[in-house]
Amino acid sequence: MASFPDEIVEHIFSFISGHRDRNSLSLVCKSWFRIERWSRERVFIGNCYSISPERLISRFPRIKSLTLKGKPHFADFNLVPYDWGGQVYPWIEAMAKSYPCLEEIRLKRMVVSDESLELLSRSFPNFKSLVLISCDGFTTEGIAAIAAHCRHLRELDLQENDIEDHRGNWLNCFPDSCTSLVRLNFACLKGEVNAGALERLVVRCPNLRSLQLNRSVPLEVLYRILLRASHLEDLGTGGNSQEPHSVRSANLASAFLKCKSLRSLSGFWEASPPYLQLVSLCANLTSLNLSYAAIPSNELIKLVGRCPQLQRLWVLDHIGDNGLQVVASTCKDLRELRVFPSYLYGVGHAAVTEEGLVAVSKGCPVLDSVLYFCHQMTNAALIAIANNCPRFIRFRLCIIEPKKPDYITMEPLDEGFGAIVQSCKNLRRLSLSGLLTDQVFLYIGTYAEHLEMLSIAFAGDSDEGMQYVLKGCKNLKKLEIRDCPFGDRALLVEVDKYETMRSLWMSTCNVTYPGCKLLAEKVPSLNVEIINDRDLTEESSSDDQQVDKLYIYRTLVGPRKDAPDFVWTV
Repeated sequence: MASFPDEIVEHIFSFISGHRDRNSLSLVCKSWFRIERWSRERVFIGNCYSISPERLISRFPRIKSLTLKGKPHFADFNLVPYDWGGQVYPWIEAMAKSYPCLEEIRLKRMVVSDESLELLSRSFPNFKSLVLISCDGFTTEGIAAIAAHCRHLRELDLQENDIEDHRGNWLNCFPDSCTSLVRLNFACLKGEVNAGALERLVVRCPNLRSLQLNRSVPLEVLYRILLRASHLEDLGTGGNSQEPHSVRSANLASAFLKCKSLRSLSGFWEASPPYLQLVSLCANLTSLNLSYAAIPSNELIKLVGRCPQLQRLWVLDHIGDNGLQVVASTCKDLRELRVFPSYLYGVGHAAVTEEGLVAVSKGCPVLDSVLYFCHQMTNAALIAIANNCPRFIRFRLCIIEPKKPDYITMEPLDEGFGAIVQSCKNLRRLSLSGLLTDQVFLYIGTYAEHLEMLSIAFAGDSDEGMQYVLKGCKNLKKLEIRDCPFGDRALLVEVDKYETMRSLWMSTCNVTYPGCKLLAEKVPSLNVEIINDRDLTEESSSDDQQVDKLYIYRTLVGPRKDAPDFVWTV
């Protein structure tokens, strides 16, 4: 290809969209580096402090789409202080001056202010897509600015955000000329919305394919929406706790039957049994999210049994082992299963055991992703699951009680998880729980060649456990550790490894301040951040003083300038 004109090479590059593939292209030669620089339109940044907005703009002058992540993953479990950082405003301010053609921003765990949304809405004339996942710091005023000024908006997706609802009429801010929406998701909003404005917006957007309503939208409004948008493919229902009054069941059934393209359903907050029976009319469903639905177990089992084409299922654990056996016998094409703990929602005691997961692994041959909350597990069950599902890419097992052994043999679960990493050759993500010794980390380091993300809690015997992982997992990108006996020796044994990883998180371990300081000295390209609940200064730090939380990540721009007082960059 050396003899090809740059225009031909750039055209070939346009067919390669993967971030990693594009990164690899730029390393082939100087010519490809230059071509890739000017033709790159999409960028993924896994840590907003690994690079500055100015460095990004200098490297890629023609970006149209940016995906940006902020706080560490353990922020989802309240382990990262609220005001740790991750402000998006500096990024939008810099891009507003240099990226007039920006069309798409996807943010996860970022602090998003109303001012940043206002600036975004007025800075990019062709802006089309805003996706906010697990973000905070903004209100419906900011969303109203996006609705009012982004005239070509195709996607507004608000997932699991902490949003202050200042007014319920933000939907009124969409101008009458707005007809371009393809996806609208406001399920995480808690306040009421203007039903009339919502219905008018749905009618104006003939290409709307995905609509996720919040729980304030009543059944009557859902019925009218279905009549006007029978082309929907993805629907998140509103609040359905009351029996239909103004809407006859027959009419609602007719509306559902007209939705021939419907493939994905979610919502169902406090749904009543008559309403659930209507859902079963959607026989072509491939995705069903019932993770917020306090549905009686018997009704849940009947509903799932009528959805034989499911590929993705999220449920609460009161589905029980019997319900999962129905899944196993019915959903032969299931690829992803998530079972969440119902006690978090006041539904009752957990009802799934290892038997339910074994049944699904045996009955669903293409299953490749599992998140499973339960109270007990055995090595025999994990070995059976590994043999039944060697295709696993993600396996996350969360035993509610820390350090719980195989409840039959009272042995550690090392052999069970060892079977998982030996059988599942393409495993990318793994979360461990239960009683585990260093032996399981030896298995992981030896067999998990493609593992990219590992989450560990209450596990291990000594520093050797962490050392096995760092030495063996060649493709590891993110390592998350909490409440484990790993200390300075484990932290410092493979320091070069951190330059190939995105981040390391350690909390409530045995790492000390001197160990962190030595790491920072050995690898200057790392930001070594200590997050302490108590004051920590170099003068007051004794040789054995342990740090509360440690966050390590690669960076091209040095220590960040917005660190709060409780975050100290060594």
